[in-house]
Amino acid sequence: MLNSLSGRFLILTTVFVMLAEVLIFFPSVARFREDYLLSRLERAQIASLALLADDMIDADLEEELLLNAEVYNVVLRRDAVRQLVLSSPMPRPIDQTFDLRDPSAIELIGDAISRLLATEAEVIRIIGAPVREAGLLIEVTMPTDGLRMALIDYGLRILILSAVISIFTASLLFFAVRMLLVHPIKGVVDHMQRYAAAPEDARRIIEPTAGVTELREAEDALQSMQMELTQALKQKERLAQLGGAVARVSHDLRNILTSAQLFTDRIEMSEDPVVQRMAPKLVNSITRAVNLCETTLAFGKAEEPAPRLSRFMLNGIVADVIASERLAVGEHDLSFSEDIPAAMSVRADPEQLYRVLSNLVRNARQAILATGKAGEISVRALEDEENWIISVQDTGPGLPKKALEHLFTPFQGGARKGGTGLGLAIAAELIKGHGGALEMGKSDESGTCFEIRLPKGDIANA
Repeated sequence: MLNSLSGRFLILTTVFVMLAEVLIFFPSVARFREDYLLSRLERAQIASLALLADDMIDADLEEELLLNAEVYNVVLRRDAVRQLVLSSPMPRPIDQTFDLRDPSAIELIGDAISRLLATEAEVIRIIGAPVREAGLLIEVTMPTDGLRMALIDYGLRILILSAVISIFTASLLFFAVRMLLVHPIKGVVDHMQRYAAAPEDARRIIEPTAGVTELREAEDALQSMQMELTQALKQKERLAQLGGAVARVSHDLRNILTSAQLFTDRIEMSEDPVVQRMAPKLVNSITRAVNLCETTLAFGKAEEPAPRLSRFMLNGIVADVIASERLAVGEHDLSFSEDIPAAMSVRADPEQLYRVLSNLVRNARQAILATGKAGEISVRALEDEENWIISVQDTGPGLPKKALEHLFTPFQGGARKGGTGLGLAIAAELIKGHGGALEMGKSDESGTCFEIRLPKGDIANA
């Protein structure tokens, strides 16, 4: 109970109301003390007027007047003459004198607190102005016993009333908070727990109903998050199913291509010049297709094979990539250029680097052909002290916004309609396996440029 939001709110409300009542308590007690003393001055003035009306009052009546006024003696100052009107023996000398004609609030509060804390009885002198201007000044001497008891009684009544008000106010606020805040918050928590039990079930997504602005904003945010999470989980399930299907297709296709490899030996034995010229490229294409199927299976298992590093001439790989892509151009007005230093050799996995360059060049070719306009694809390479840098640049239309937002993300970063984005994701992973990086240099209406950085140092120390 006390650890709940409503329980703590109840405690805090009670404490704050009591604190407010305490702040009001001292001025109230000071006002009560002032009224108490003024009433004694008024009674003393009435008693003195009775004496002034008849000078022949006997001692018993004078004593009764002083007892009724609860004072020891009364002094009136009329016409600049100070006159002791009523008097009786005092038990002890006067301890303090208080002037009530023009006191400040601080003085009244301080005197009231002092009187509450004082435990010994005293005799005090009170000076005030007579009622209805019946003289210039009136003074009385009186004991403090009755005053202190009256202050204590008044203070206890104030504290009891404050406690009742605090409890009543806190109770009202307690039920209001439970109704307006705690119940809606518990409802949100219940929704979250039900949703967590089956996040794929769209029926468990919260429907915002809160009337409180802050709670409504929280419910709206929770609804948006739950909808995105449910969609992401469904997409994840679809991708898992798709991955299984791709793995099965790749497995069967690998077997088919492996069988096709067995027939390439007979093709290579043909005496036809055209067949002899095309046969090596066909053999290389089938071999790479088999490797692609195997690496697709590896990607489906979330494990790409480690690169087998060797030193080789880069221009040979680039020439093979461009030659393969030229065959796919047909009659379209698309040109290829390469600027690879003749003596540049790199240390990498030749098959994986071929896949990366082939993917980048193929994406550029497809982007330019989709526009129906002429274009150019260029592959350039240079090196510095730390890296080999290979760039693939085209004059295509640039990547769409969605592809830029999900670049290198499988099944989300497709650059063309129907694309999966798997090629760029695999390419980036392959270059990362070399200790390098695949980055996009630019992508706008003037074209797109990707840059490959391969470290020259040992990949273990990269």
